[in-house]
Amino acid sequence: MRYYIIAGEASGDLHGSNLMKGLYDKDPKADIRFWGGPLMGAVSEANQPGAGAMVKDYSQTAIMGFKDVILKARVISANLKLCRQDILSWQPDVVILIDYPGFNLKIAEFAHNHGLKVFWYIAPKVWASREGRIRKIKKYVDKLFIVFPFEKEYFTRKQIPFAYCGNPLIDAIDSNAVQEAPVQGLYIALLAGSRKGEVKTMMPVFKAFADRLAATPGYEEYKFIVAGAPSRTADDYKPWTGPDSRLQVIFGQTHNLVRHAKAAVVNSGTASLETALIGTPQVVVYATSPINAAIAKKIIKIEYVSLGNLIAGRKVFKELLQWYFTPENVTNEVIRLTSDQEYIDTMKAGYSEIRTLLGGKGASAAVAAEMISTLSEE
Repeated sequence: MRYYIIAGEASGDLHGSNLMKGLYDKDPKADIRFWGGPLMGAVSEANQPGAGAMVKDYSQTAIMGFKDVILKARVISANLKLCRQDILSWQPDVVILIDYPGFNLKIAEFAHNHGLKVFWYIAPKVWASREGRIRKIKKYVDKLFIVFPFEKEYFTRKQIPFAYCGNPLIDAIDSNAVQEAPVQGLYIALLAGSRKGEVKTMMPVFKAFADRLAATPGYEEYKFIVAGAPSRTADDYKPWTGPDSRLQVIFGQTHNLVRHAKAAVVNSGTASLETALIGTPQVVVYATSPINAAIAKKIIKIEYVSLGNLIAGRKVFKELLQWYFTPENVTNEVIRLTSDQEYIDTMKAGYSEIRTLLGGKGASAAVAAEMISTLSEE
């Protein structure tokens, strides 16, 4: 069968690559064309060498926040046009959308209206905001493949067909071989996010935090390592990593960096759940422009922004959001994460609870099998 997959950011590239492995494994005749990144590209090259199956790299398509949508309207429009034309030309058996709702909702409508089967893997977080999207999902998507246990009740209530096969992050984390620490000595891992706008927002605070913590008695020897996002280059971090900075950027070792860190300061998103599954004490941080923050405040209706806290249904780790994301607040929390053993043990017990709630291993392969089975039933 012919599978057309669309992922628009780093987490989608990760999950898309593991889904592709499952599709190639369970469908010997699988032919896959995709929008994604280097991880998906590597799987494609291993199974369809020289096919040139990647249409667009997600580093060229990622959009951050409401303001970015307005500023990049022309680029988004051009990408949508390219995607629609490519789908029609290639005529897949199914279009598989991975998260990335702003773009993928439009593609879902287009594909459905042209008689193509539409699956959505890692469903839009309509339970958090923009619930109005439910109507379009119900109309244009044939089946959702959800990854959080609390979503089962929600989509059942909304009468939308879905399958839950566990969460693929467990496989992604557990399949990584444990390696030696990428740097010697004690350090704090800093995850600024994968989008350029996030880096610009996070890094100034990270730099000020590093200076503050390093000036605290007992922390003089600590290093501060930024996990470089695969879609970014060293130049993206350069304004905050010069000779006067304590920050060091390392690419290609995010999980390894987090695993060996004394604590992690993590931009809200998939990375915070990954950190919980790895087991490193963390604080989640996030800030955006005042305009984006004002809009988000009106439409977001959940108590927590971190997936781990949402899965547990309680605050397992602290979230410092918007105006609470300051060097002083981050410093105070990191000191606690590195010195208060009772606090650390309680957090790690919460991590174990999150892992249990997500289910066992093999989610990516199970999703691939379920997709193939669903298509075969048609």
